[in-house]
Order: sequence, then C-alpha cells, then structure tokens
Amino acid sequence: MKRTVVLTSVVVMLLAVCLWALDASARAGGSKSTGSRGSRSWSAPESGRSAPSSSRQAVPPAPVQRSMPQRSGWMSGLMGGIMGFALGGLIGSMLFGGFGGGLFGGIGLLEVLLIGGGLLLLITYLRRRQQPAPAAPYGYGSPPGVETPSWQSESRYDDATATMAATESDRERGLRHIRQMDSAFDPAGFTDTASDAFFNVQSAWMARDMGRVRHLLTPEMYETMHKECERMRVERRVNRLENIAVRTMEVTEAWQESGQDFVTVHVLASLLDYTVDEASNQVLEGSRTAPVKFEEYWTFTRPIGPNAWQLSAIQQPA
Repeated sequence: MKRTVVLTSVVVMLLAVCLWALDASARAGGSKSTGSRGSRSWSAPESGRSAPSSSRQAVPPAPVQRSMPQRSGWMSGLMGGIMGFALGGLIGSMLFGGFGGGLFGGIGLLEVLLIGGGLLLLITYLRRRQQPAPAAPYGYGSPPGVETPSWQSESRYDDATATMAATESDRERGLRHIRQMDSAFDPAGFTDTASDAFFNVQSAWMARDMGRVRHLLTPEMYETMHKECERMRVERRVNRLENIAVRTMEVTEAWQESGQDFVTVHVLASLLDYTVDEASNQVLEGSRTAPVKFEEYWTFTRPIGPNAWQLSAIQQPA
C-alpha cells in the first residue's frame, strides 16, 4: 500500500514538471512572470474593468474615518456629573423617599422634576455658548468687511488638496504625475503603443530573433527572452502564434519611481498557440485548430519625460 502511494506521488510530480516545461515555451515570455516592475515586482497587478471575474480582485474601499465633535474636558465632566446627580436623585427618591416625601422626609418626585428641569435649562444654555459660529461655505469667502486670515485660507487649500488625494485612485495619481513631465501623454493613445509592441514582440518570438525588437525591450527582458529563443533553436523547436485577436488592451496601473515612468497594460487575447518540430513541422505541443484565450499584464517603462517606452515585465494574473 505504501509503495503504491509513493509511486503515485512520484508520477504526479513528474507529470506536473513535464506540464510546466511544456507550457514554459508557449508564446512570448514563455507564459511566465518575468522582468521587473520596480518596487511592484512582487505585488499582484491591478486588474482592469474588463478583466474576467475569475481574476478580478475586489478591493473594498477604505472606510471613511469620521470623528464626532468633542466637548471640552470640563464641560464633559460637568454634564456627566449633573446627569449622574439627577439620575441618582430620581432613583433614590423612587426607592427610598417615596413619591409623597417632602424636603425633610426625602426628596419627593415634584422636587426631582423641578431640579431636573432647571438642570436641563442650564445644560441647554451652556451648549449654546459652546457652539462655534457657522462658517461661510467654501468658495464664498468671508462676510463683507471681514478679512479672511491667511492661516484659514491655507487650511481651506490643504483640505481641498487632501479631499482630491483621497478620492483620486492610484492609477489616476500616477497618470497625473506622468503628465506633469509629458503633457501629451494619453492612456488611450498609449494602448496603441502597447499593442504595436505586443505584436512586434510576438513576431520576433516566433522568428526566435529578439534582436529585431531589442529597442522595445529593457536589457533584462531582452536577455531573458533571447535565452529562451536560443534554447528553442538548440532543441529545433518553433513556437507558432497565429490568428491573434486582442480583445482588451487597457491601462490598469501608472506610477513613477527612481526617475522612471511605469505603465501596466492588461492584455486579454485569443490565438492559435502551438509548437512544431523544425525539421518535420510536426506539432509537438498545442493545437493548429483550437484557439486558446489568455490574459497577461505587460509593464512598460521609460526615463521620466517624453521618451521611448520599453517592455520591462510580463506578469501572469495572480
């Protein structure tokens, strides 16, 4: 029995390794996460609106932190003491003084009501004195004849900036930073750039010659993909990619770091993906007729400013 379990485990492990090795040679990048995304290399990419529901990661919105206005310490203690005294008097009157007692026979119900009414008036008066005067709505300025202090204007500006930052997504913030040094940058136009790079890289991958697209790749990506192409040459294998249909090309992330712009694009496509023997043209992996659907995240980078983009990473969905 133990021998059977051991043999079964070994077979399963070998099959897993074989399947991984077979998949490793499919399309550009070998269907693996490779390259660098800067500080985000080890984080899952943000899925776009068009990503399949199975891979889309729902991120709950951050809870809005709201604080209730706080009374001053002495006011809080005073009101707490007054309310405690009134409540204690009422309970003591009901339990020990009865309803008919007078001032010398215990506090009666009438006295408690009178005291409670007076305390309520006092609390109401004190609360009104504690309430600040209503401020003018933002953008309407100060009342006529009253000059707005400089510290108040700066506070309003800081509040508006904080509000904008809180409602701005990570993607929008990154795009805004990129536009500061390249006002012509447009996410919709960038998808055309990414699409051209996508098809050119796939074509070079099929030809097993990444030199033709070296200008589109970072040095790290070029070395990685060049080695994969050389391995296929040695094994006399050719990866065929046909009938490529891109369904989605969407910018999902944008940021800056270390003097570089980074933009990640979600790619959803279908194609015929198969590998043949170089001599016999016999199919070794995949199918000539059955298309496969895949999604990947392609990250491009460049020095900050209107410079040429290069592919820096291909990442599989988490």
